[in-house]
Parts: sequence; structure tokens; C-alpha cells
Amino acid sequence: MKKLEKIFWSVVLILVVLAIVGGIVASMFLGDIVKKGIETVGPRITQVPVKVDEVRLTLLTGSASIKGLVVGNPEGYQTPQAISAGMISVGVNPLSVLSDKIVVRSLHIESPEITFEGGLSGNNLSQILDNVNASARTTAKPGAVSTNAPAQTKPSRKLEVDDLLITGAKVHVSLTDLGGKEMTLPLPPIHLVNLGKNQDGITAAELTRSVLDAVVTATLKAVSKAASDIGKNAGNLLKGAGNNAGAGTSNLIKGFDKLLGK
Repeated sequence: MKKLEKIFWSVVLILVVLAIVGGIVASMFLGDIVKKGIETVGPRITQVPVKVDEVRLTLLTGSASIKGLVVGNPEGYQTPQAISAGMISVGVNPLSVLSDKIVVRSLHIESPEITFEGGLSGNNLSQILDNVNASARTTAKPGAVSTNAPAQTKPSRKLEVDDLLITGAKVHVSLTDLGGKEMTLPLPPIHLVNLGKNQDGITAAELTRSVLDAVVTATLKAVSKAASDIGKNAGNLLKGAGNNAGAGTSNLIKGFDKLLGK
């Protein structure tokens, strides 16, 4: 009896070890799969290039990290990228990976660099958001199913994100309305909760839309305030220029440079 019990626990131990090793090996391959998925699905949703340096996953703990995410700009814009994030930390419910809805417990985007090129009426970020909105509408629209599609095709997996936090974001602004003047502005933390909490969840396009909409809204607020401050200060500087033309012009230029962080 004791011998059978010993054999039983030995088998259990071996299975546990194999499960751990299998999880580690699977995590290594899954990282490359997720990376490829981001670089394939991302451009379809945003209509701009999307690249990732590395994705690491640990299935046993449900943790993941995405390094070097870069979202490009639409055609016609001069700056090389719209958004870059050095590190994104993700916490996932491991069991949900096998279900129809992947539950992301937490998603933290640390110190992203955002580029705003254009003006308040038209800019690169708003253009990308328009692209994402169009993609989200297309995904959500029932539409007719092609008769050429294979019968076993399954709908895309849905997502749930319980807590999403963006901290330390900076916006590099190039305002065409002010002759291409540049400045860098900090953004307040962006916190979104319970995205796709309902039974149906949300698609990747809908998640991207929610995040990008929050980023664009915060960016436009910061840029609008900065432009307003520049206008007010420019008005004060111009009044001074009227009193003393030579010194006023010099002060006006210095004042603009100061406002733009130069």
C-alpha cells in the first residue's frame, strides 16, 4: 500500500514538473505569437505601422510585458511616429486564455512618448482615431458572411480589461497653426476601468478606440490650453512691443521661445 502511494505521489510530482516546464516553453513561443499578432492586427485597426521589440509571457502567474511598442503616423505627416511606449505591464487571468473572452486584470502603460503633429482642427492622432473608429464599426457590423469563407472560421476573441492606467505620458507638439513651433507637454494620468466587463466583452478594435480616444482627448486639452496661454502671452508681449519697438520685438521672440520650452 505504501509502495503504491509512493508511486502515486511520484507520478503527481513528475506531472507537476512537466506542467511547469511545459508552461515555460509555451510562454516562450507564445511571446513570439503575441508579438506577431500585435504587428499584424495593429496596422489593420489603426491603418498605420505598428511594431513591437519584445513580448514576454509567464502563463503560470498570468503576467506579461510588452517592450518597445511603436505606432507610426498616417501618410502625409513628417514626424516618424505617433506613439511609443518603452514598457507595458499586463496582468491576465491565466484560465481566461483558454476561454472565448480573455480577462486582463491590469494594463499599465509607463511613460509613453506621444507626438502631436498638426492643429486642433486636424492632426495625426485624430486621423489615427478616425481610422480606429472605422475599423471598430466594421468589426461590430453584422454584415453578410462570404460563401467562400471556411465553415470552421471562428469569430475573433473578445477582451475584458478591468484596470488600465497610463502614467508619465509626454506629448511632443508640433503646431502647424503656429508655424511648426514645437513644445513638450506632460499629460495627467489616464485611468480607465471595466472595459468589456459585460458578458460579450469588447473587440481589439473597440479596446484600441477607448484607449486612443482617452489619449487624444487628454492631448487636445493640453495642446489647447498651451495654445491659449501662448496667445495670451503673445498679446501681452505685443502690447510691450508697441511701447518700445526695438526691445519689444526682441522680448516677443524671447517670450515665444520661453513658452515653447526653448
